[in-house]
Amino acid sequence: MGFFIGLVIALGCMLGGFAAMGGHIGVIWQPWEFVIIGGTALGTFIIANPLATVADTGRASVSAVLGSGPKPRDYLDLLGLLYVLMRDLRSKARNEVEEHIDNPDQSEIFKRFPSVLADKDLTHFICDYCRLIIIGNARTHEIEALMDEEIHTINRDKLKPYHALVSVAEGLPALGIVAAVLGVIKAMGALDQSPELLGGLIGAALVGTFAGIFLSYAIVSPLAHKVKVGREKRCRLFVIVKQTLLAFMNGAMPQIALEHGRKTISSLDRPSIDEVESETISGGSRDVPQKQAA
Repeated sequence: MGFFIGLVIALGCMLGGFAAMGGHIGVIWQPWEFVIIGGTALGTFIIANPLATVADTGRASVSAVLGSGPKPRDYLDLLGLLYVLMRDLRSKARNEVEEHIDNPDQSEIFKRFPSVLADKDLTHFICDYCRLIIIGNARTHEIEALMDEEIHTINRDKLKPYHALVSVAEGLPALGIVAAVLGVIKAMGALDQSPELLGGLIGAALVGTFAGIFLSYAIVSPLAHKVKVGREKRCRLFVIVKQTLLAFMNGAMPQIALEHGRKTISSLDRPSIDEVESETISGGSRDVPQKQAA
């Protein structure tokens, strides 16, 4: 919603200011200039990126526009799942826990936390390191180094759409100049026409420069930033798992280990210690308080 509100404000102020200066808004509507800029930007974007990145950029852009991302409920689900797994790792036989780790899609534990199970990368991350804990002969610092390397790789992959959009934003002003030059070339072919017609053609050409700059700095760059923020929040889930499991491997009780993970959540989204306790030890309500869900 914030994306659309900001876009309406930007367009309203831009067009309103132009009209207040005595400009004719209809002059700005030059569809072929926009086709040149947008089509060239799309084509070069596809050339520069693998199809997997192109598709992921589409998904990331939709999520950014809609404001999708981890909510307080998602953090509570993740902490709740980690608590149950750590509790079982301490109290149950190895083969009983392995059943849940080897087949998370069929696990009753994972099914209780659908937001975690829906994220396949996060689910595999949890299962892989719980499996290493079950094996029992890995040193904590070695596991930490391995986690850091994997999280770095995940971050790099998740932020590919951001870098792709930044490249498009950086190129749009130049593509606007290309559209403007093509418009000027067209205007040069009408030098023998009336000044009114020639002025209209030159004005139409300059719309290309305006459009390239506006699309770059008012739309694509902000969209890229929202994609980055959303993806970084999603990657934060892996850090929560890392800190929690490392604390558990170092001998912390499950509830104490959860605190290591909870403290890595942004203060704006972080559930309180009472909410985490209600979700884990006390098995409390699955409804997030209204102040957190707002």
